[in-house]
Formats: sequence, structure tokens, C-alpha cells
Amino acid sequence: MLVKSFASTVQGIDAQTITIEVSAGGVVAQGRPGYSLVGLPDNAVKEGYWRIETALKTVGYRIPRIKIIINMAPADLRKEGSYYDLPLAIGIMAATKQIPNDALKDYILMGELSLDGSLRPIKGALPIAIQARKEKFKGIILPKVNAREAAIVNNLEVYGVDHIQEVISFFNGEKELEHTIVDTRDEFDYNKTRFSANFSDVKGQESVKRAMEVAAAGGHNIVLIGPPGAGKTMLAKRMPTILPPLGLHEALETTKIHSVVGLLPANTSLIAERPFRNPHHTISDVALVGGGNYPKPGEISLAHNGVLFLDELPEFKRTVLEVLRQPMESRQITISRSKFTVDYPASFMLVASMNPCPCGYYTHPEKDCVCSPPAVQKYMNKISGPLLDRIDLHIDVKPVDIDKLSDLRPAESSEVILERVIEARKAQEKRFEGQKGIHCNAQMESGQVREVCQLSKASEILLKRAMQHYQLSARAYGRILKVARTIADLAAKENIGPEHIAEAIQYRSLDKENWG
Repeated sequence: MLVKSFASTVQGIDAQTITIEVSAGGVVAQGRPGYSLVGLPDNAVKEGYWRIETALKTVGYRIPRIKIIINMAPADLRKEGSYYDLPLAIGIMAATKQIPNDALKDYILMGELSLDGSLRPIKGALPIAIQARKEKFKGIILPKVNAREAAIVNNLEVYGVDHIQEVISFFNGEKELEHTIVDTRDEFDYNKTRFSANFSDVKGQESVKRAMEVAAAGGHNIVLIGPPGAGKTMLAKRMPTILPPLGLHEALETTKIHSVVGLLPANTSLIAERPFRNPHHTISDVALVGGGNYPKPGEISLAHNGVLFLDELPEFKRTVLEVLRQPMESRQITISRSKFTVDYPASFMLVASMNPCPCGYYTHPEKDCVCSPPAVQKYMNKISGPLLDRIDLHIDVKPVDIDKLSDLRPAESSEVILERVIEARKAQEKRFEGQKGIHCNAQMESGQVREVCQLSKASEILLKRAMQHYQLSARAYGRILKVARTIADLAAKENIGPEHIAEAIQYRSLDKENWG
């Protein structure tokens, strides 16, 4: 008897339906195996036979000793992982007439079986559910801990189960499964988000806070340069507290990526907070951009719609830093290998920090630097010019003096700064309404920069003089215009004035010949 059950696999951050064809019947020839699995399964899929056989014995069923041939279509697509145990088990039971097969065509089945028949969590439940709805399946049956994640998708019945016995009883008509329902309005509530850090904890550093406010308002990349103990890391870790809340579409994108990697906590539906990724400087380029033998998103994609924080920027390997250049421009990354090509979104905000020299005290107002000029130059050259060009704001961070540190008056809180950032973002959303993929000033293309960032005569003269004096590149010119547009948005100004251009130029510290 030939029976079909349906599963799914994740390619990149999207899913593809897998048809599992089970043919059972006929006498097994002596000396030949009775069970054959084809369709490019890996070892984890092949080993599923022993998990399935033991789990079915546990609940009082068995795999008959007859010829069973299983094809996982499309046969030219490699099947990886242990999540096919449940659809394989149910397909075998239907083909051997232990359960009816009438309803199998309506459901996607996913789950790894334990030897006692219980189901273990899977990765990628959200993209699998999205694909199931797209292909007009009635529902999806998967482990209970993944049910809330999949239930975000409307017009799809999502059933979370703990044990294979529940699935067998469901297809036998003996038991109704509980339909998981998630109210996205309740789940996606920014007011529930609470940060332990706050800008009110930071004493002094008003000029740096202003620069970070500008960066948050326009989605600009920023690097903080200063001596040890000046507060660079402390400031950077507070950036998420002044970023505007995720929109529903952004939250779905972010949740999909974390779901594929398996970083979504159990019984979670939507990610409501912007990601903050802080990889160590020993990270490899593959771990940063994604890929590997079993391709998965890297830190760049995990920071999508959020912040990628690189602490001690010059300590990262040169090859690792250079792979950032292309995704910082295109806001997506394509991983091409001989066996596969996958696209991952990478619209992140880069926040970096670094010392100005090997000893760290080159720009310190009081302590003397012990590094020679060639040593300072060599240290700074670890960051290539093209990469620095792609960072909109270069900010000098000076140590806070003791009087400000001991000041008991509270500093401006993240909530107050966030209100200004949200107002600036609203102006940008209105400006870019109807333009796909553009939500803030930093995401503008060069053609849009010319259209949106028109300058008065005085502003144009000021910018030309700065370009000539500091010998800035064409890319730096565009970055200054974008930052100036954001500063004007924060001031609720329709046009960019000379004061906005002047402030934006001030944020290009490392372009200046006399820096330090």
C-alpha cells in the first residue's frame, strides 16, 4: 500500500515541503533488508528507524517485517536532522494499515521521537508554518514547546503534542487535539519589555549620548574611540534601550531567523525586543556571516533589525572585519557554496568600540601614551579605510572627571531619549512610505539621498569646504548627508540647515588628519 505524509525542511530562512512516500507490502527476500530509505537522507534521518521502532513498541504498535520502501521527495534535496521521525512513523503506520490515511494529506508533521515516544523540540517552526499556510495545508502537528511559535501564523490549525500516542489517537479519531491560539496583540506588547540598563546610569558623556541618540534615530552605524575605562562598552550596551520598538513585520523576520538557529526560548511566540548580539573578537568569518556544512545564519543575520556590537574592534581578525563591508551596504548576505546558495537578511546597526592605540591612552587628557607613532598607526590600520567609510559616526569618548562621577543628580533617562527617537522615526516612516525595505535614513540609496537631502547654498558651501579640507571620500559625503538629515529630523526641521551639516561633520573624527 502506498501512502503519503508531509514534512518540511528549512533552506536559508524559508521552508520547503517534503513529501514522504511510503510503500509497504511484499515478502522480504532472504538476506536483504526489509526497510529502505531513499531521497538523500543524512545519518540522523537514517538512524530514525531505530527510534521509531522502539517508540512504537512503547505504545503497543510495531513495524511489520515486510518490505517497506520510503522516498523523501524531492529526492535531489539533502534531508538533514532528526525532525522527520514523526512523519516517517505516521507514514509507516498508515501504509501498514495500523491507522487510517485519509487525513494525512491535510497536515504537516514534524518532531524528533524519544525512545519512550515523547517528542523533542524542533528548529524553524515559524517558517515551516508559514510555508504550510502558503501551500494551503489545513494544519501542522509538532512538539508542544514549538506550538506558540507556529501559532503566530493565522488561517492554520496548529496542534502541539507531547507524545506520539496523541497523534495516533488523533488520526484514529479517538481524541481531539487542542488547537493552539496566540493573540499577537498581547504577545507583541512593547510595554512588557523592560531593560535592566538605562542611560540614567551613565554620568557625564553628554556629547557621546547625543551622538548615540542621532545614531538610534537614523539607524546609523557608530564607533566609539577612547581610552580604557571611559565608558565605551557601558554606553554601547545601552543602545537597545533607545531604539524604537519593532514593528510586527520586523518582529516576524527576527523571530524566523532565531527560530531557524534554534535560539528561540521554549513556548515563545514573537520576539518583541530588538536583538543585541555581542560576539567575542575570536569569532571566525563563517560564524559571523553564516554558512557551514549545515548552513545556518551567522551573527550578522541574528542581529537583523537590531544591534551588532563589536567590542575591541581592532582585535578582530582582518578577514572577519572585511566580510562586514558588503552586508553593511546591501543589508543582506548571500552564502554561495558548491552545494548550495542561501540568502540571509542582514539589516543591522553596527556599534563598535576601540582603543586609540595598543596601550589605550593616546587620546587620554592626563595619562601619557607609551606607544610610538608607528605603533599607533599600525594599530589604527587594523581597521581598513573602506570599513571606516561605512561607519557613519566616529565618536571620541573622553574619561569622566571625578566631579561628574560623584554627582548624585540623575542623568537623562533612556525613556526620555526614546521619545525623541520615536518622533524622528515617525517623520522618516512618513517620508519613505510605500518604499519597500526602507524604514530609516541610514537605509537610503544614493538616488534617494540626492532627492531627500537637498541643501541650501550655505550648507552646500560648508560641506564642500569640509570635503576638501578633510579629503573625504564620496561615500563619506553621502554618510554626512544622511546623518545631517537625521539631525534635522530630531529638531523637527523640514530642511537641512548649516548647523545640521556642521554637527554631522563633527562626527567624522577619524577622517581628520590631526585626529588624536
